[in-house]
Amino acid sequence: MTRLLVPGGGLTRRLVRKEARGDLSVLICLAVVVLALTALCVWVPAFAGGQEDQALRQRVESTRSQAPLISVNTTPEVFVTVPPSVDMAALLDGGRSLAEQLSGPAARYVTIAGGSYEYGGASLISPKPPGPANTSTELTAGYLPSARAHLRYVSGHAPADHTPPGTAPQIGLSQATAQALGVRAGSRLTLEFAKTLGMQSAPPRAELQVSGVYRARAATDDFWRGRETLDQPSRYPAEHSAGTVLAVRGLVGLDAADLLAGAGVSGPRVTWQVRADLSGAALDRARALTGPLSHYSADLSDARCQGADPVTGDLSCHVGGQATGSLLVIDSLSPLLADFTAQDQQARQLATFAVDALAAVALATVTVAVRLLLRRRQAHLLLQRARGASTARLVLLRCAVAWPVVMVAALLGWAAGGALAPTGTSGSPQPLTAALAAAVVALTVPLMTWLAVREPRRAGRLQRSRRTITVGRRVVLELTVLVTTAAGVVALRTQGPDGILGAVPVLVALTVVLVLLRVYPLVLRPVLRQTRRGRGAAAFIGAARAAHDAPATGLALFVLVLTLGTAVFGGLVQQTIDDGLDTGAAWTSGADASATVAGTAAAAPGTGTTAIRTALQHLYTLQLTGQTDGAVISPAAVITVDPRQLVAVAPKSPLADALLSRLVTPTRTGANTPLPAVLSPGLRARERTGDFTATVVPDGKPPKDLIFKPVGTLTAAQLRDPLLGPVTAQIAAGTPVLITTTRAERLIPRQPSGSTVLLLKSDPPATAEPTALRSAAARALGPTARIRVRSETLSALRTDGLTRGLGTIYTTSSILSALSGLLALVLELTLTSHERGRTTSYLRTLGLGGKEAGALHFLQLLPLAAASAVGGTLLGLLEPQLMAQTLDLRQFTGGPAQPALHTDYSLTVALVAGVTALLLAAAATETVLARRRALGGVLRLA
Repeated sequence: MTRLLVPGGGLTRRLVRKEARGDLSVLICLAVVVLALTALCVWVPAFAGGQEDQALRQRVESTRSQAPLISVNTTPEVFVTVPPSVDMAALLDGGRSLAEQLSGPAARYVTIAGGSYEYGGASLISPKPPGPANTSTELTAGYLPSARAHLRYVSGHAPADHTPPGTAPQIGLSQATAQALGVRAGSRLTLEFAKTLGMQSAPPRAELQVSGVYRARAATDDFWRGRETLDQPSRYPAEHSAGTVLAVRGLVGLDAADLLAGAGVSGPRVTWQVRADLSGAALDRARALTGPLSHYSADLSDARCQGADPVTGDLSCHVGGQATGSLLVIDSLSPLLADFTAQDQQARQLATFAVDALAAVALATVTVAVRLLLRRRQAHLLLQRARGASTARLVLLRCAVAWPVVMVAALLGWAAGGALAPTGTSGSPQPLTAALAAAVVALTVPLMTWLAVREPRRAGRLQRSRRTITVGRRVVLELTVLVTTAAGVVALRTQGPDGILGAVPVLVALTVVLVLLRVYPLVLRPVLRQTRRGRGAAAFIGAARAAHDAPATGLALFVLVLTLGTAVFGGLVQQTIDDGLDTGAAWTSGADASATVAGTAAAAPGTGTTAIRTALQHLYTLQLTGQTDGAVISPAAVITVDPRQLVAVAPKSPLADALLSRLVTPTRTGANTPLPAVLSPGLRARERTGDFTATVVPDGKPPKDLIFKPVGTLTAAQLRDPLLGPVTAQIAAGTPVLITTTRAERLIPRQPSGSTVLLLKSDPPATAEPTALRSAAARALGPTARIRVRSETLSALRTDGLTRGLGTIYTTSSILSALSGLLALVLELTLTSHERGRTTSYLRTLGLGGKEAGALHFLQLLPLAAASAVGGTLLGLLEPQLMAQTLDLRQFTGGPAQPALHTDYSLTVALVAGVTALLLAAAATETVLARRRALGGVLRLA
């Protein structure tokens, strides 16, 4: 027979196999726990990485639709040749090679998508725009290929990229711009550009021909954000004279820069958009890009630049064979990634609580399983000790049985996790964590075996009673747990959770269990006194046994409390996020939908219908002066609203009701009649009493003073009303706010820097389709309006990668914790069933009936069920209060403030009912098994 040579005696393979067959059921439990833990070490990082990748891509696409995420800018040097010239086609095409200077493996994910250019504001010499109020006209001409898909020419054609020889450069204008300038297709524009110092004595002039007039198409993305002047002209006050400056934009063809350079116009601002491929492992690729991007500009200068510009003296570079100025890299990806990393860190911190709770429940399950294994082998171990077996030999025997099972289960779990885990994500498996989990399970076996079979201490002179030692150890343990928990909670509230502090809820659960173990024997004393006087012995004996066995059920109580508490806490987090998503969507859209455009424009007439109600808001930036002390408040955000429209859009809004009752237009109105206004708390604090004055300059008229008379102050809740969400998004944080009536719109001139917000509400609620709301918004504010539909915003928030990932992790951990807790509870009840069976057997020999025996089983487990329900619910509701400083869910909801915590009471009731039903099922099972036991078995147990 082959023998395994180990210290302390011979362990044969036959003996190991015999021991394994006897412990097969418990070993299967250990294997299941280890397999699940190691599989999670592979699957969870990969799944979480995929959700992070999706969330990052969503944010990147949102930012990219508004502006290039990464861009390279330069200005071609047209005066290095005589006559001045530039080959814009070669320059833009040569920019595609700029990605070669991006060092490292990140260059594989980067391409130059295309180039555009733009000339700064040139003065329009002729024709003169109609209207006496315009002092001058500035026209910005640019080449923007991406705009072609968002335009439709209603007359003429798009400007040609290759202008016919002998003709002027072509330019396309919007309908509103053409009307403001008084031109049409075929008209000619004479422009005066800024002169180049040191090269020109007078500003150069050039002539452009209007090739066509276009109309903007409504876009589903944010293309028009920041490009509104391509569709609508804007006006702003002239700096050194009365009147206004008319600012317009137009689109030119590719070779317009070549022709303008020949006319002596200095080079335009050229921009190349750098596109990063963030498919697959988006987060890893983005992080790999941030390092090279930090010195990308310096690398471009080293590779592309040498010498100096003879005109400006600046660094001279070369792109596509063309001389250019210095190359400037604008990186919006790194700040975006920094913000996302902070949000991702918060999500990881919240997930840490669920993962640590699952690990604690799994460890408790392993402990119970090993205890059961040793209890079943107790008689055999005592026999081996009596025959002279050493402690080391007994420990090694148990290890020889359990360790191969743990190792095989760990390998199978790793393989299963790898098969189930998604591929191509930024998450990577955690082999060290998996090895640590398997090692903890494996080391639990020898540790508990040693504690069970170690030799007792030799008696000394001073002998303390066993009860005294036990009580002292329990007090020391409880004080240690209390102090550690208090220190952990303080650290958690001050510095936030990490890998270690994330286990604080486990310590809190342990503290709750210790308190329950101290309390519920005290609670059972009145029950004992009452049952002692009653008829029958079953109630009294059941309550007495429950009080006596309270310390022995501590591990089962800990598992149940921690499982329930984690599930209740996870339900609270998910319920709070779900409710907060509705608030965030309402805040973003204001109503069923909202439309926002730059500038204080008027809505098209006939926008509101019987099916869709609308409310218009205008945002102005003014300088206010307090009439009491003359304090200047600049800038101040002034919002004009019609309270009746707000009430029609949101009848239940407290803000709308407050504005309707306070913003009452005076019966007699004159030029100097004060305008009623409601102030933000910050503005009211800066001017305690008195009115406010603002000086405005109407078009073509002398300056005029507006007087705002405060009639109330907004509360914090009113400032967070969804009706102010879209307009508040246009205001810088900390800016004082003043809300007044639409009468001020007739007195304040239009501001291109302001904003116009249109709120739309379907009537009856939630009946209008998103397309109908978008159509109504586009008709009112034009195709360049940025439209937000509440249902679409809510769907986008719910599909956010971080939110979905957090919810999935909590759901998965709660399910696995419940399964692990169920296994631990079954093992614990199996472990303690012998004592309950002996009690019942004694009573049956004394004549106890079947119904009374069932009642006895039920009463012995009822206090455990009640304590578990109370402790788990208390833990789940207590954890958010303890983590008030770190539990910030605002980033997941998109709302204006931290969402209020909402407990999922239906889930809590279902969990408590499930635990109670489980313990009742255990009592019923023990009763059935006891009834089937023959008289001989009863006598043997007794």
